[in-house]
Amino acid sequence: MAKPSTQRDSQQQQQQAMENGEGAYAQDGSVDLRGNPLLRSKRGGWTACAFIVVYELFERMAYYGIASNLVMYMTNRLHQGTVEASNNVTNWSGTVFLTPLIGAVVADAYLGRYWTFVAGSAIYLMGMILLTLSVTVPALKPPACDGATCPRASALQLGVYFGGLYTIALGHGGTKPNISTIGADQFDDFDPAEKLHKLSFFNWWMFTIFLGILFSSTVLVYLQDNVSWTVGYGIPTLGLLVSVAIFLAGTPLYRHKAPQGSPFTSMGRVVAAAVWKRGMALPDDAKELHELELEHYTSRRRFRMDATDSMRFLNKAAVKVNPGDANGGSAPARLPPWTLCTVTHVEETKQIAKLVPLLFTLVVPCTLVAQANTLFVKQGATLDRRLGAFLVPPASLGAFITLTMLICVALYDRVFVPAVRRRTKNPRGITLLQRIGAGMLLQVVTMVVTAGIENRRLSFARGHGPDAAGVLPLTIFVLLPQFVLLGAADALLVVGQVEFFYDQAPESMKSLGTALSLVAYGAGNVLSSAILSLVGRVTAKRGSPWVTNNLNASRLDYYYALLTVLAAVNLSVFLALSGRYKYRSESRETIDVDVQGGPVRLHSEPAPVA
Repeated sequence: MAKPSTQRDSQQQQQQAMENGEGAYAQDGSVDLRGNPLLRSKRGGWTACAFIVVYELFERMAYYGIASNLVMYMTNRLHQGTVEASNNVTNWSGTVFLTPLIGAVVADAYLGRYWTFVAGSAIYLMGMILLTLSVTVPALKPPACDGATCPRASALQLGVYFGGLYTIALGHGGTKPNISTIGADQFDDFDPAEKLHKLSFFNWWMFTIFLGILFSSTVLVYLQDNVSWTVGYGIPTLGLLVSVAIFLAGTPLYRHKAPQGSPFTSMGRVVAAAVWKRGMALPDDAKELHELELEHYTSRRRFRMDATDSMRFLNKAAVKVNPGDANGGSAPARLPPWTLCTVTHVEETKQIAKLVPLLFTLVVPCTLVAQANTLFVKQGATLDRRLGAFLVPPASLGAFITLTMLICVALYDRVFVPAVRRRTKNPRGITLLQRIGAGMLLQVVTMVVTAGIENRRLSFARGHGPDAAGVLPLTIFVLLPQFVLLGAADALLVVGQVEFFYDQAPESMKSLGTALSLVAYGAGNVLSSAILSLVGRVTAKRGSPWVTNNLNASRLDYYYALLTVLAAVNLSVFLALSGRYKYRSESRETIDVDVQGGPVRLHSEPAPVA
């Protein structure tokens, strides 16, 4: 709780700044690194975001410089089989996207977003350096194949390489949940113009990410396949170093949010209090539940939340039973102080709990996304990659996913949203869950097309024998439709998913909300490994394995058909859950956008905009 003298000092500083013509202080509780209030005109906005966005451009180039071609390194240099390599890639990717939960808790409860990010960046950079050494130092590289004989990598070689990968995963846990949140924090929700800018932030944030991925899946992948892995890994490492330097250079311009305690501690307290008071009756009037005065929240630029009827059992955490509580109480014996929670704490817990079912429905879509860096790449390796005198790296087809996403995100933000907003009166055009659902539907279409293309490839393999290297005389560009469609689906799903979890997380748990969106990717990659391993074992027992090291003798089309069915069933569950979802009340203060170019106004009446 802020001291009264501190609040008075803040108000005096703001008044003095206004008198000096310096503009207003940030109204959302933003501070500088020392915890002092800051002028909105001096920090934040798109100026500060420029450093953050450029960081993300270089960092994504570094990350996808490793991830895009990882399956090819594991099969061609570590001499692993298709299933083993695919599972190692998805297991690592799963870890990469699960560690942000740790980073989110550290940021929200202890270090704050900025310092958690800086610590994570240092670990991330150490992992990149270790990985680059593992493909550069001769003793750390497995020997090349001698004809058909490919010696396995030693324990030391595997230990150093995977040690680098999982060090990156640990560092990623500190950077990923915080960098986009730091970017969004540069816009003041209490200022109508800045709040409107935030609506476009995530679209352009993803646009920048796609640019980094595009460079990785074309230039870096080509260098790895045709020059050397040392160069292909060294450039991303230098890129990460540059990106961290750029981020640190923008420090004087950033707005910061002070840590507000562990979200898991707060939520655990609410659940424990509700269980402790399970025998207590809820009052007929929700206003009799424990809550602080509105001024307590407004003085801290926070939202107060009203009690809702959803998950009513948790409301018992706010039941006042002690004689000394406000408005009295009738309990015969005093209860521990921790058993009394505010309505706002209860509603914040409910809000996170409401996100969990939707989070589960996003695991399968993330499993489908995982195929692009594993089996899609291995498909490309079986086809004719010649383009004139140029040999297309199999992983470079991922560039078409990125190009499609770039085009679709720009069209969505600049054409679709303004056109639809005139009819829906929603600043986003359509709701976030509608956007995610559209992406899921397009993913189902993508998998249908992918299964059909693979069926055609296998038919061609049966009629035209592959060469000694297992390559068919069929152009790699027959795979183009599945990459383009997946890119269009990701433009809807990926951006909508990140924005949804950030927007719907309570104000004090934004890092956790961002981390939850990444957890879906982590769980999706883990599920991909589990499904692929299970399908491999079951079909091998039946004498006709669907996925083997020789994809020309496999039935990958059946595997894609299985994923299609899984995606369709998952979409049905998502539609059922999203239709019943109610957006959080504090985020429903909406912006009234005059689509004819008039003024922008902030309404205080609740209105569903997400």
